[in-house]
Amino acid sequence: MKPDIISALIDGALVDPDGDGKSLLRVPTRRVAIAGSLDGMEADLINQIECESPYAVVSDPRTHAVLGSRIERALESIGTVIAVRLGERPHADMQTADALAAQTSRAGALVAVGSGTINDLCKFTAARQHKPCAVFATAPSMNGYTSVNAAISEGGLKKSLAAVAPRGVFMDLEVLSAAPVRMIRSGLGDSICRPTAQADWLLSHLIHDSVYRTAPFDLLAEDEPGLLAEPEALLSGDLEAMARLARTLVLSGFGMTLCGGSHPASQGEHLISHYIEMMHPGSWEEAFHGEQIAVTTCVMARLQQQIIDGPPPRLRPDPASEASLIAHFGRETGTACWQEFTAKRLNQDKADRINVKLEQSWPSICESIEAVTIAAEHIHGVLKRAGAPTSFADIGLDKAFFQSAVEHAREIRNRYTFLDLAADSGALDASRLL
Repeated sequence: MKPDIISALIDGALVDPDGDGKSLLRVPTRRVAIAGSLDGMEADLINQIECESPYAVVSDPRTHAVLGSRIERALESIGTVIAVRLGERPHADMQTADALAAQTSRAGALVAVGSGTINDLCKFTAARQHKPCAVFATAPSMNGYTSVNAAISEGGLKKSLAAVAPRGVFMDLEVLSAAPVRMIRSGLGDSICRPTAQADWLLSHLIHDSVYRTAPFDLLAEDEPGLLAEPEALLSGDLEAMARLARTLVLSGFGMTLCGGSHPASQGEHLISHYIEMMHPGSWEEAFHGEQIAVTTCVMARLQQQIIDGPPPRLRPDPASEASLIAHFGRETGTACWQEFTAKRLNQDKADRINVKLEQSWPSICESIEAVTIAAEHIHGVLKRAGAPTSFADIGLDKAFFQSAVEHAREIRNRYTFLDLAADSGALDASRLL
């Protein structure tokens, strides 16, 4: 039987493909359990990762009903439990994180029961308090379970902030399969961006000589084909299909951990999603993160394909200014965005140097990027087969706002993607990508 890649990674037995052939990949998480059922194993799992009581078990009304009460009862058999109940649909923002820190100040460890928001809040709070944490997943909705960063909003700007890696990640496949269908589709959406994120990161490496690694993507290679071949199986209670998705989400998070940031899993498609979350109309009923990523991945796949199929782009200095960003985003957010954007903004000298590289190496750049991509039509088809959203209308947005999101998303973070390459060459026409 082929050795389990997650166990091998945790045990430090995988060779780093970006190293000298001898160095091994290592992650701080000590235990990952993915099984048909974990009922009755909860206390043993926490004991295995050596977390000390009191245990702050953090849930919201929905996740408490699904799994939180079960976790609280189980951990009461081995220590003191501090039951922390967040409000309905909590937000991963600094205000909520501060409140959580106050509620968990005397805890020995934080135990998250939930998915994206609760996991991010607990990882971030545990890092601030220098405490360990663990997570019992309630939905296969996102890939941040094992990462060392948390998406926290501060001052109106969504940031990727340092967090502690969970000592344990525990996934009961029966619980995950019973999650709301939208959350299962969301996990598929957050997974299907691998090719667009990899292409963006590789582009930055090839034209800016930025750091790039293949290890995060090698981890996903075994499960991705089966996941994309049978997306319908995720919705039918097929535990094997759910296990593939769960492993993909865990391994994607480990890829971010290995790189010390979200680069391998968050590029142009996530920038558009972050813009939507920052600037959406007040009447918008917020979509799940992975639902947004499903839609924005379709857009990025089309954009990447259009540029790769065309002639070498000719770049020019970026006309954006601090005043233009403040006019668009508002003073506080615009100023913060400008600080990020100036680090990658092209002046004439930078544009000239990159143009020389593009003229000389465009065919080889395209060949390298095409080798890691998946055709936009195929991505769209996989999402459609799972009933996942694929257009701005599917997530309740109008055309004008979504076009603005595509055009301005690159301004919120220092991450050079195909959005920048298109804008810097005058080819970013959002209407052609919808």
